[in-house]
Amino acid sequence: MALSLRSSSSPGRLPLWLALALIVIVADQFTKTMILGYFELGDSRSVTSFFNLVRVHNTGAAFSFLAGASGWQRWFFVGLGVAASGFIVWMLLRYPTQKLFCFAITMIMGGALGNVLDRLLHGYVVDFLQFRFALLAPMFPGGYFPSFNIADSAITLGAVCLVLDEILRVRRSR
Repeated sequence: MALSLRSSSSPGRLPLWLALALIVIVADQFTKTMILGYFELGDSRSVTSFFNLVRVHNTGAAFSFLAGASGWQRWFFVGLGVAASGFIVWMLLRYPTQKLFCFAITMIMGGALGNVLDRLLHGYVVDFLQFRFALLAPMFPGGYFPSFNIADSAITLGAVCLVLDEILRVRRSR
């Protein structure tokens, strides 16, 4: 984890990080509202030869993990998202000078809370971005990568930045 030996409990930058998380949540919810308004469940509209807009409901987690469970997963993922967000706020307060680290965990928090809102409002997460690449065919039927949304994209960006932050931290410590 990209944590410095110095820590601070200064809340000075916290409002900026929370505002960024809110931007992710608003963008995510806006796009999902548009999909819910203009698409029926299962609809698909081709945008390019490799990209479609679709409407999919996911009651599970990434790659529909636990989607077939009996319903308990909804509240499990809501609780997990809220708990993770609380931990992230604590981390933002503890390490406010580590910009890439704070950006990474803020993106993860914004994405997690975007999907938590879906679970609370609908009982499922609305996914709508679908990519198809022939090289994915051995792993995914027809080469279609599982559909995802803006919140998922923010979580992925945050995870990539977290790995990058750790690589940079290790290089600096040499």
